[in-house]
Amino acid sequence: MFRINENYLKLPGSYLFSNIAKKVNAFTAAHPDKPVIRLGIGDVTQPLAPAIIDALHEAVDEMAHEETFHGYAPDLGYEFLRNAIVEGDYKARGCEITADEVFISDGAKCDSGNIQEIFSLDNKIAVCDPVYPVYVDTNVMAGRTGTYDPKSEIWSDVIYMPCTSENGFAPELPRETPDIIYLCFPNNPTGAAISKDRLQEWVDYANRVGAVIIYDAAYEAYISEEDVPHSIYECDGARGCAIELRSFSKNAGFTGTRLGFTVIPKELKCGDVSLHGLWARRHGTKYNGAPYIIQKAGAAVYTPQGRRQVQEQVAYYMKNAKAIYQGLKEAGYSVSGGVNAPYIWLKTPDGMSSWEFFDYLLEHANVVGTPGSGFGPSGEGYFRLTAFGSYENTLAAIKRIQSM
Repeated sequence: MFRINENYLKLPGSYLFSNIAKKVNAFTAAHPDKPVIRLGIGDVTQPLAPAIIDALHEAVDEMAHEETFHGYAPDLGYEFLRNAIVEGDYKARGCEITADEVFISDGAKCDSGNIQEIFSLDNKIAVCDPVYPVYVDTNVMAGRTGTYDPKSEIWSDVIYMPCTSENGFAPELPRETPDIIYLCFPNNPTGAAISKDRLQEWVDYANRVGAVIIYDAAYEAYISEEDVPHSIYECDGARGCAIELRSFSKNAGFTGTRLGFTVIPKELKCGDVSLHGLWARRHGTKYNGAPYIIQKAGAAVYTPQGRRQVQEQVAYYMKNAKAIYQGLKEAGYSVSGGVNAPYIWLKTPDGMSSWEFFDYLLEHANVVGTPGSGFGPSGEGYFRLTAFGSYENTLAAIKRIQSM
């Protein structure tokens, strides 16, 4: 008789955003006369930039002719896109990354979940707390996290690095030595960012203890402060200890078209074994590549017109973030984030739990956010709002919250 992967049975409940969707759907069904404003899931709302649309149309037309038709993409992705990424994202910031160290994929979520496959199951992971749920959940599925304590909501074999108001929502170096360190800056969900000097401390630490850093830079386009690094490869020694994940979803609106990439420097090794080679083998075996038309659209992001247009969209969302931040401050909430990231992190009022505040906000303001407890134990008592709505809906949501 067949057997299942019992690690899946260890996962508590369903995926965070599935729970939110069920609650919102039930509310809207019961109250069809109450329009809901959604500031929960981090999905963009602005249409793709004109330069990207033009590139999509041109690529589709190419697929209609034998001489310009494209079938399977190269394992690493098309060279035109990888070269554009290297020039626009790395060389422009003084980072030594080559095109053959860039692996094109259909998004950072997939890569952040799949990257753990190239590591041994006895590796100990360290995660920020709170943190994007995919990091922990995919390691649970693999069987790397030990047992779960429902009371504390902690996995026995995971090193949690609390990110609280006391440390500015940025983790401190762990006391227990990890093998794999997940870092996300600017951070989802707290919106926090760290300076280059602070990130250099993490790189030095990883090299000292022999750990690898999986660095999620999905929100780097939202950085506004000068001393905040856009890539971990801006730090000395990062090529020997860090893997970087990037996404086109938030910086260019590709949530519905799916595109991202992972960078693994060739000198990143475990003993004599190249992680670049392992990921290339995994990538070539389990993935058939992002579509040609999508990669052409991605390359358009790096053109002068494309860069200007996506920066305008980022500015639009950050205008929303500023409105949310200021509106909540005026209403007496304790808030952070919204400066280098499109997320605002607020403390729930009157001692409410994260889910209690979710229900209260939905019922009394008809506004949807994300309970902080869904991101980890230290997220309890906090709540995340996103800046990805329309400006009009964002202002309307803040007015509703202020009038509760």
